[in-house]
Amino acid sequence: MRTAIIGLPMAGKTSLFTILTGAHQAAHLGAMAVRVGVAKVPDPRLETVAEVFRPGKVTHATIEYVDTPAISKEALRDPAFLAGLRLVDAFAHVLRLFEDERVPHEMGSIDPRRDLEHIEVELLLSDLIMVEKRLDRLEKDRRKIKSAELDREFELLEKCKALLDANRPLRELALSEEEDKRIRGFGFLSRKPALCVLNLGEADAPRLHAIETKYHAGAAICGKIEAELAELSPEEAGEYLASFGLAEPGLERVVAATYSLLGLICFFTGSDTEVRAWTVPKDTPALKAAGAIHTDFEQKFIRAEVINWKALVDSGSIAHAREKGLLRLEGKDYLVKDGDVLQIRHT
Repeated sequence: MRTAIIGLPMAGKTSLFTILTGAHQAAHLGAMAVRVGVAKVPDPRLETVAEVFRPGKVTHATIEYVDTPAISKEALRDPAFLAGLRLVDAFAHVLRLFEDERVPHEMGSIDPRRDLEHIEVELLLSDLIMVEKRLDRLEKDRRKIKSAELDREFELLEKCKALLDANRPLRELALSEEEDKRIRGFGFLSRKPALCVLNLGEADAPRLHAIETKYHAGAAICGKIEAELAELSPEEAGEYLASFGLAEPGLERVVAATYSLLGLICFFTGSDTEVRAWTVPKDTPALKAAGAIHTDFEQKFIRAEVINWKALVDSGSIAHAREKGLLRLEGKDYLVKDGDVLQIRHT
């Protein structure tokens, strides 16, 4: 899963990218030059499971973030910029809520709701232009040939146009699985899940969670505090966060919110060689989860031994859990739960 960090100039996009990934590399998203980084997913459960197996290696799940150029009307008229945005799975939209006279705001004043609406409108317009162009093309094609396939696409895009004309994003459109598959190739920007991340000033940090609730934001960070955390030891960082009334760093809040937004969960595998966290969508069948580990596991799947991570930790070992009858044998259609520990049986 790839999440693009977007926002107006000077909103704190690059600060968030650095907080999440710590490092970056130059890359291209379509024809757009971007910076790509990978965030390690913090998960205390994984460390606890690792104490059971005592492996040589512990591997966290990861999530990819892309630091894109700032959103502007000019950028959204650039085909390369638009094509790059269409390739990602979701947006993390950084909204400025910090005051700093040294950092001018493009819109002249601090108003995250206005900024959000401004960018959302630009994304809607971009989608509307694409829909109208495709409808014009379909209209011409339908005059030449009779095709049920073209008719279905035309009707679906008419629904999209009606919603966009009403200034509503396409993510609000309820579609069947077939309809969703039909329009997925367009990469509509307003169809993508969007996480709002507020960038606060230091004075607002103690009220971080209240501000998240006030603005209905997915997460909030204080870029200045988070930057300072990077220079501290884990113990000092914990004390520093506590001084602002914060229990966890911004990395944990944003990654958790991203997982929730995208409907993702983690399951674990373990041995004395490696304990590892794996990311899959909610309601993933055991067969597909096995395939996430290795394609051979999916092709040669027999059964999955399953136990909740806490039940395993309380048992002390896989052997003791098996003796207690806590390990369940599940078939290929079992829907993997967040926190499951899986042992895949295969031929």
